[in-house]
Amino acid sequence: MLIIFESILPIFLIVLFGAALKRAPVFEQSLWDGLEKFGYYVLFPALLFLTLARADFSAMATGAVTGVTILAVLVMSLLVLALWPLARRSGVSGPSFTTIFQTATRWNGFMALAIAEKLAGTTGLTIVAIVMASVIIPINFLNVGVLVWFSGGRRDFGGFARRVAQNPIILGSATGVLANASGVTIYEPLMVGIDLVARSSLGLGLIMVGAGLRIADALKPHPAALGAVVLKLMVFPALMVALGLAFGLTGEVLVMLALSAGVPTAMNGYLLAKQMGGDAPLYAAIATLQTGAAFFTIPAVLFVAGYIAAG
Repeated sequence: MLIIFESILPIFLIVLFGAALKRAPVFEQSLWDGLEKFGYYVLFPALLFLTLARADFSAMATGAVTGVTILAVLVMSLLVLALWPLARRSGVSGPSFTTIFQTATRWNGFMALAIAEKLAGTTGLTIVAIVMASVIIPINFLNVGVLVWFSGGRRDFGGFARRVAQNPIILGSATGVLANASGVTIYEPLMVGIDLVARSSLGLGLIMVGAGLRIADALKPHPAALGAVVLKLMVFPALMVALGLAFGLTGEVLVMLALSAGVPTAMNGYLLAKQMGGDAPLYAAIATLQTGAAFFTIPAVLFVAGYIAAG
């Protein structure tokens, strides 16, 4: 329990720090608008490019972890999309539904890496890194597509294709994969520069989530927010474990897959919602709820997955 607490606490504290900064009479609103765009167009694409350009894809030779991960994301996405008619009848708007979709399918890979390293060392890090590299592009493609479709803009295929092709998150991921696959050695000082830029992305993303936080919404959550918590922290890890068993995975691999699915949503989805017409305040409230609930759900997920993995 202490390992998990120490992994989550810094993230939660930075979010609260961002909330305090936003409410302090020091910075003008224009600063926060500029930081949001800077993170969306520069910092997060740099992080994704660097992660995928340096990933060791040879570790995915078995294909089982990659297959389970991608299939779990696809099944989870279809499950959430199937809830749209019910959500619409319950008064959930299109932009709010995009946030439910994002917070149910995205995952905080950095939190998963921190916990995995303490629980399983190099093996845990390797498994989570494979999961992370496997799902970055599919998750971002699916989430951008849902945002385009449900946020109220034009739904024509040409417009969708242009917005997907121009999305900086997808561009950063795709160029990272291409750089890795090409085998071309990128000039090291350039990579060091990108690394320095990318390092600031997580901290800024957490601060921006805090800046957009609505504490009242988190204290009195909308039923849709509670649904997103259940979907992400309970349904997703259960689905991942079930698919892992179907693929014959056991032991630490299965536990690390459960961990990857059981962490809260990724903080950078808030910026995506803000920039693409999603419900950013709802995203902030759900991210806060999920992070707080994760103190209790992650230990439960790991215990159950460990029991199942041990046979």
